[in-house]
Amino acid sequence: MKSGVGSNARLFGTDGIRGTANRELTPELAMKVGWAAATVLGERQAAPLFLIGKDTRLSGDMLEAALVAGICSAGGNCRQLGVLPTPAVAYLTRRLGADAGVVISASHNPAEDNGIKFFNSEGFKLPDEVEERIEELVLAGLEAERPGGTEVGWVETEEEAQEEYLSFLVNLFYRDLSRYRIVVDCAHGAAYRLAPRMLREAGAEVVAIHAEPDGTNINRECGATRPGTLRKAVLEHGAHLGLAFDGDADRLIAVDERGELVDGDQVMAICAVHMKEKGTLKGNRVVATVMSNLGFHRAMRREGIGVVITQVGDRYVLEKMLEEGLNLGGEQSGHIIFLDRSTTGDGLVTAAHLLEALAEAGEPLSSLAGIVEKVPQYLVNVPVRHKEALEGCSRLWERVSLWEEALGEEGRILVRASGTEQVVRVMVEDLDAERGKRVAEDLAALVERELN
Repeated sequence: MKSGVGSNARLFGTDGIRGTANRELTPELAMKVGWAAATVLGERQAAPLFLIGKDTRLSGDMLEAALVAGICSAGGNCRQLGVLPTPAVAYLTRRLGADAGVVISASHNPAEDNGIKFFNSEGFKLPDEVEERIEELVLAGLEAERPGGTEVGWVETEEEAQEEYLSFLVNLFYRDLSRYRIVVDCAHGAAYRLAPRMLREAGAEVVAIHAEPDGTNINRECGATRPGTLRKAVLEHGAHLGLAFDGDADRLIAVDERGELVDGDQVMAICAVHMKEKGTLKGNRVVATVMSNLGFHRAMRREGIGVVITQVGDRYVLEKMLEEGLNLGGEQSGHIIFLDRSTTGDGLVTAAHLLEALAEAGEPLSSLAGIVEKVPQYLVNVPVRHKEALEGCSRLWERVSLWEEALGEEGRILVRASGTEQVVRVMVEDLDAERGKRVAEDLAALVERELN
């Protein structure tokens, strides 16, 4: 986790601040972060306005109250949006002319975790130098002179936030979806109201599951990271497809009419081909991470679409898209960015693009997803105590090198530390499925021995 406060601690990870709520990510820390953020942004803009959204976690109200108090104590102002997807906050930040957006969410993590993520006035994640300045103020324990009682910030509620974002989403649909029955898994998360409403307003028959959040059940055996119940529901209801979001709805995983998983690689490939056919795929290239399946790369080559590779993490995908002037990029996990529509990964926008491609093709999702012939891939998440020691673990890298030589051009190996969890991810792809499984298990066992 990236949320303890100490002399050698770090706050911001690859996706904001995260930790166990009320233990690592405490109200005291949230208040300090709010104060520091308002102080830093206040150096550029007097009385900066923050839009604040959250997911459905029980700890969200507690952390929001503390964050708001910190912002107001530094003279910043707050407009509370309530429960909304992360990308909705990014969209509304620029739509409503705020100076920053804040999301209180731990995305796909379990309910006991929470997090704080910032967006700038344009809806992009804060630049590293701004995060570092906020972090410096919090960790140093310094406080500037506070404004007087009449100069503290104000707080108000934005009542129309959900309707504003829903209107944006519905306008993305160019075709009527009345021929489709869709099962939507809301993960008991931030999209539990918006996702079913969006699809119904586009004409679809909707079966909503995991849409009853109680503050403790977000992501619990459901959503984009646990699509098993969605697969069953699609078959039980005779649906044309299923859509699964994670807790803050910034990613999407689909299920075809046969109950088969359609992951982010396949969704991105479908959308890339559709956009190329319409002449809207900038540069005829997409951005993908090192985790994308070899089958995705082969499919893109067949379709005459280039692939730009970056490290894992949506911020790196976005950086490369901006650098290269491209408008489609994403991850196998279903975190996909349509830069013409959104400044961050947006599961609901992704669903709209996927459904448009499906409706125009007039074919079942299984047919479209078949564009990617997957190379067998094995991913093992290994819980470790010392993930920071991965880079210097010579015994592990020697073993990786030996296995890479054995695989040759028929496969590949990727071992990396998670940016958001205390795990090391071991990924092996191999045309020889049984061998790939053995390699993954061997390397995972070595990681567990060496880093615990």
